[in-house]
Formats: sequence, structure tokens, C-alpha cells
Amino acid sequence: MASQDHVQQARRAIGNRPQFFTNRPSVKGPAFAKYRSKVARDLACILELNSSVVSWTCSSSPLVTEHGEHLPDFRMQDADGVWWFLDAPDRELPSSPEILMDAAVAQSHLYRLVGSPEIYDGFRLRNAKDLLRYSGHSVSLGDRVRLLSALEEHGSLAFADCLQAIRETQPIAALASMILQGFVEVELDDGLIGPETMVRRIRA
Repeated sequence: MASQDHVQQARRAIGNRPQFFTNRPSVKGPAFAKYRSKVARDLACILELNSSVVSWTCSSSPLVTEHGEHLPDFRMQDADGVWWFLDAPDRELPSSPEILMDAAVAQSHLYRLVGSPEIYDGFRLRNAKDLLRYSGHSVSLGDRVRLLSALEEHGSLAFADCLQAIRETQPIAALASMILQGFVEVELDDGLIGPETMVRRIRA
């Protein structure tokens, strides 16, 4: 009973803070999410496009320290099967990250306070937001096979050339969806996605 009271206290602690919502379809996270801040919401966009992230959620257990309880922004699983608690860079912490790391280890997790440059440096966030607009779209079997076959033949193709292989689905939506689902990849950091952006097939 005491542990349940601790969870409720931690949740009430963030209950009066501004929160931001989205019901945008997600590939790796929940269909409906509530974020503590806009920065946390931006971090979620980065998690969606990170190939080492398998799944994430805004729900997590509080970290219990001698300075009180702390409810991280995210709980995330990586491709190695490791579970993490993550906080966005604007988060005010009740104690040092090192203390929170120890508290996370007690729950068989790792902890990390994500740095602002990981979200806002370069073009990754803008590209992620552009792609995530199409996260609810599906791709026909014919379009998927045609595009993957073309990439198999050529190794890589410009974004504009890939659109020519898509005939049954809205081309931009189909290609964006295949990027989000991990069938193909593009460079997200060097510039905004454009006609000349190179697309490559991802092999399992």
C-alpha cells in the first residue's frame, strides 16, 4: 500500500505542470500520449526515428531516492533489450543524474538525462516531424515490393526517383511510412529531406 501511495504522490507532483497531448499515430510509442513539456514531445519525435529504439512510453515507475521521488519523462527499450528511463533536457531534477542512475539500476533500468544538442542540433527534429505526419499511412504490397526491388537493383536511389516506383499509394505518404517502419532509411542530420536525398534499403 505504501508503494502505491508513493506512485500517486509522484504523479500528483507533475499533475499541475503544463502538459501537451497528441493522438498522432505512432510507430514505436503509444497512439495517445501526454507529455510534460514541448521539449519532451520533441524528444519523443527523436525516439521515433532512432533505429536503436524499439519502443517507448510516457508511463513509468517513479525513481525513489533520498531526495524524494522522480517520475521520468520516458521509459524506453533499446535494440539490445535494455530498458531505460529518460528525461528531456529541460527537466528540473530532484537530485543529481548519478543518484537517479543508481535508483534506476535498482529497478533493472538505466537512466539518462538527454542533452539538448541531441534534439535540436542539425535537421533531425525537423525531418522527424515531417515524416511523422504520415505515420498513420499504410503502403500496398505492390508498392512496397516495387520500391524494395528497385533499391535492390540500384543500391540506393534519390527520393524523387523512389516516388516513381510507387503507383498504388500516395507516393510521399508511402515512402515516409516505409522510412518510419524501418524498410528504408535516409540521412536525417545533414539537411532537410528533398528530391535529391538518397534512400537506402535496410536489411534485417
